[in-house]
Amino acid sequence: MLSKHRTDPQKSLVGFVVGDVAYAVHISEVKEIINPIAMTALPHAPTAVAGVADHRGEVVPIIDLRTRFGLELSDNPSRSKWILVGVSSRTIGLVVDKVTEVFGTGGEELRPSPALGGGEDRRGIQGVTTHDGVLTFVLDTTRFESLTRALDQEQMHQAVKEKH
Repeated sequence: MLSKHRTDPQKSLVGFVVGDVAYAVHISEVKEIINPIAMTALPHAPTAVAGVADHRGEVVPIIDLRTRFGLELSDNPSRSKWILVGVSSRTIGLVVDKVTEVFGTGGEELRPSPALGGGEDRRGIQGVTTHDGVLTFVLDTTRFESLTRALDQEQMHQAVKEKH
């Protein structure tokens, strides 16, 4: 699945699927891909923030991309994966239906995303590429940082402590 060989690290992307749509994030932002772990819901958190998890001593906000994109929750959440990405000085987990592969854009620049009304801003799409004939939306992970910025660090740590 995930290839160690990357001919052009500036163009390498980690592909994944949410619903029936292919997405990707820049591999340089990906810290780790893990199976879901225990999570604690936070009161008053934005809808897309499923909760927080204690991953190796770090409290990580978890964003459910199905919720973020207005899709129904997965029928089989145990098959999902979490992509842990580094955004600013924090790690954020993205819940995806499945991770596909690491791929590049073949040296091409990302194309601008189509005008989607309010959807472009909501989804945080940085650009579009085609991989194996499939249109793939590359996400701007900095948009997810703004979603979690309002979460109080103390509240997140306390929620995880109470869970243990």
